[in-house]
Amino acid sequence: MWYTIQRIPTYLTMKLFLDTANIAYVEEIASWGVLDGVTTNPSLVAKEGADFEKTVKAMGDLVPCVSAQVTATDSQEMIKQGEQYASWHKNVYVKVPMTVEGLKALTYFREKGIRTNTTLIFSANQAILAAKAGANIISPFIGRLDDAGQDGMGLIAEIMQIWNNYNFDTEVLVASTRHPRHIVEAAELGAHISTIPYALFKKLPNHPLTDSGIIKFQEDWESVKQ
Repeated sequence: MWYTIQRIPTYLTMKLFLDTANIAYVEEIASWGVLDGVTTNPSLVAKEGADFEKTVKAMGDLVPCVSAQVTATDSQEMIKQGEQYASWHKNVYVKVPMTVEGLKALTYFREKGIRTNTTLIFSANQAILAAKAGANIISPFIGRLDDAGQDGMGLIAEIMQIWNNYNFDTEVLVASTRHPRHIVEAAELGAHISTIPYALFKKLPNHPLTDSGIIKFQEDWESVKQ
């Protein structure tokens, strides 16, 4: 589906993040020279069964942005966890859920200079509130919206139009991506970041015509050598 917005700003580049808690995956994709950051969440950490602090620190040494999600539900506990996470590494962004308590924590973190990523955003209203509360990054979940019968990329188009109207300094991160076209559509709409699961990231460099072209070049070269 094609979306249009009135004015698309030009950025130096679209950032690509890896959505994982697996350090080996981060090392592999970072070796390509295209990785700008990592997003994690409690589900990903539990899946890996690794120590959260050690994982975040190791990833912080590999990329300039690591989103580490709090598990608390009230603002004071979010603040306590967030300050702890931020002390682990200079590249940590504290990941805060989009709730009223989360908004309170975002305001505090902005005042203290602790960078944040607001997660579980499913509407433009939530995006506006998170940006006004001081989020450095917001994460609309497009795949989950699609699963619920709504238009995930339509939400990104709506948010980017709003961002074009105002001077928000909050970056829009397209989360819950499910297929390569999600990345392309996010870039077409001017989103600042896409976060991508490992299996999907591995698909991005591939195309069957590239593979067949390489085989043809090799065959032709072998015939010339003979």
